[in-house]
Amino acid sequence: MSKLLIVGTVAFDAIETPFGKTDKILGGAGTYIGLSASQFNVDSAVVSVVGDDFPQEYLDLLTKNNINIEGIEVVPGGKTFFWSGRYHNDLNSRDTLDTQLNVLADFKPVVPNEYKDAEIVMLGNLHPLVQLSVLEQLESPKLAILDTMNFWMDNALEDLMKVISKVDVITINDEEARQLSGEYSLAKAAKKIATMGPKYVVIKKGEHGALLFHEEQVFFAPALPLEEVFDPTGAGDTFAGGFAGYIAKTGDISFANMKNAIIYGSNLASFCVEKFGTERMVELSGEEVDSRLEEFKKLTQFEIALT
Repeated sequence: MSKLLIVGTVAFDAIETPFGKTDKILGGAGTYIGLSASQFNVDSAVVSVVGDDFPQEYLDLLTKNNINIEGIEVVPGGKTFFWSGRYHNDLNSRDTLDTQLNVLADFKPVVPNEYKDAEIVMLGNLHPLVQLSVLEQLESPKLAILDTMNFWMDNALEDLMKVISKVDVITINDEEARQLSGEYSLAKAAKKIATMGPKYVVIKKGEHGALLFHEEQVFFAPALPLEEVFDPTGAGDTFAGGFAGYIAKTGDISFANMKNAIIYGSNLASFCVEKFGTERMVELSGEEVDSRLEEFKKLTQFEIALT
């Protein structure tokens, strides 16, 4: 089993969907990634920053899930990063109502000494310079995974390209892959992104599954058809946490094993959307995960006679 280091926001969210709304609740990429990866009982730590308005019960929740929080800085007198958004009826698009960077504006990540030798690093969606700073503090990770978004492509492309050149895996959605590469075809987009540095390109397609590209190899994992999607917040981060957590548990960074990791990530993301925020991930049992994996297996396996 490999050590897993996670960098990402630990934050407050306020969410509105067609099914209801919340006040401030626990959110942040680092939180979702950590809770998802914890399903594999890996030795993980989160590097992030919060204000002293962040409830101790939320920190205790992370610790309870065997997530090391030594790398989460608590800024005295500071306020925690806050995001508020409203989803449209199709749940595929949303409007950001409010973003308050607060302590995140001056965040300088410090990797705990115990995790500087982490074999797997998951760079959650943050400013590329923060991601780069974390990479530079590590000794020699076996696999560096990057998650990013179009905001950084629009506002910090030069810094983002530096990070992309130093990672092994990049996970982005289809719209972002097209923007980054300038190619409409996702197969062409993945090939172009691979020339920027990453050996593996994961393109997320939301309710339509995910694609994994490596050299001339391609793998597609469908998303499980769900009767109800309640809140899509954090689904992409949960996917990334499941992907990274499975890799850390197995210690196998081959293409064949990454196919399994994609399925595990998709499986966990399918739970995340069933309730508001992190609520579903916190109560998730191993039995439920295994049962749904069986559903994925039935969905993707078939026999065919080739003539």
